[in-house]
Amino acid sequence: MKLRVNGSLYEVLVSPETPLLWVIREHLKLTGTKFGCLKGLCGTCTLLVDGNPVRSCMTPVGSVLGREIITIEGIPRDHPVKRAWKEVGVPQCGYCQSGQIVQAYALLKRNPKPTREEVVKSMNGNLCRCGTYPRIVRAVMRASEMMR
Repeated sequence: MKLRVNGSLYEVLVSPETPLLWVIREHLKLTGTKFGCLKGLCGTCTLLVDGNPVRSCMTPVGSVLGREIITIEGIPRDHPVKRAWKEVGVPQCGYCQSGQIVQAYALLKRNPKPTREEVVKSMNGNLCRCGTYPRIVRAVMRASEMMR
């Protein structure tokens, strides 16, 4: 199977039912996308498929052939979302942060000037064990300001 990930073409030999998460982490060695619950509930494994956030633990690789996949590694290091995350000091343990950043990136691509309520609604479902939700919201709002 051929996959386009972060602008590069990869060929992998896996079953079409294999979760995209395992292909990304184990076959492509892009380990920024994290394993969380394997039930699509925590958001830790979030990545983008054609610009839309998806839970890679629940997405069969066969369903994304011919589509553009973006992982945390595919978001530029100097992107306002990543810069705002550092500026605000969002992470504590950091485990959920790649999924959080990917979700925020998708939101700001769709809506570069979200309200606080829109940020909260969009980020809902991305769980953080450390409870850094207020900082996450501040960072998304800050990234929005930086993008203007």
